[in-house]
Amino acid sequence: MTEGRIIKAVSGFYDVKHEDEIYRCRGRGLFRKKNITPLVGDFVEFDKSTQGEGFILSVKPRKNALTRPSVANIDQAIIVTSAVQPDFNPLLLDRFLVLIESKDIHPVIFMTKQDLLSEQDHEKWLNRQYMYEAIGYPVERVSAAHGKDSIQRLEKYFKDRVSVISGQSGVGKSSLLNVLNPSLDLQTNAISTSLGRGKHTTRHVALVEAGGGLVADTPGFSALDLSGIDAGDLGDCFPEIREHLIGCKFRSCYHYKEPGCAVKQAVENGEITEQRYAHYIRFLDEINSRKPRY
Repeated sequence: MTEGRIIKAVSGFYDVKHEDEIYRCRGRGLFRKKNITPLVGDFVEFDKSTQGEGFILSVKPRKNALTRPSVANIDQAIIVTSAVQPDFNPLLLDRFLVLIESKDIHPVIFMTKQDLLSEQDHEKWLNRQYMYEAIGYPVERVSAAHGKDSIQRLEKYFKDRVSVISGQSGVGKSSLLNVLNPSLDLQTNAISTSLGRGKHTTRHVALVEAGGGLVADTPGFSALDLSGIDAGDLGDCFPEIREHLIGCKFRSCYHYKEPGCAVKQAVENGEITEQRYAHYIRFLDEINSRKPRY
């Protein structure tokens, strides 16, 4: 029996890396009966049946897991959002951040295509950067033309970590990975001018080497389902709201219409931005309006 890590999953086959060797494996038939689905990033025990092939026997416990994209044991999430083409969407960025926070994964924000901004828009983007940095998120503004200094600046986020890189289609996720590891030669597509979004260029989930670490290159998507988050836990997914929870009059406060709410007071005081609070309320309404499952 050998231990390894799944670095790629395609059509029921799993590429498992052990030391410097990669084995193409299938899962045990027992997994289906027990409703166990191995994920990219999983540490597994497997049996080497023949040269370069094997069977996965067991999946080790996970420290975390995402369902979209399907990847496990992630150290951090690089959330990529663009200034233009497609245009910046603050609601979508906050939706990504909420999902990542709900999984106890450390988020980092990359704001791409900064060189395509007009001079008058740069100050607006600096303010956006400062807003998220004040919350506690690392933020990097990235241009399309990556010089040596730019590459070194980005590599520090990836070194010795396992990262998931996610964001709306067309924001430049594959381009970033190509810069960090040119041998990947990942496909990139132009933005559709009619739809304002990129085509899906990544068809499967895989861990690839980039910047001295491993990165999950995942299919792009433009919406996130909050079905795994309860209304009472949503405030914990906003760090600036989380800081004020203890000051609320009621333990079960949803920070909406309740009296004595420290969060609403913090919004009035400017400690929490009105935009982020509005997104919190929108997500709260979405969670409360979903149909109960039986």
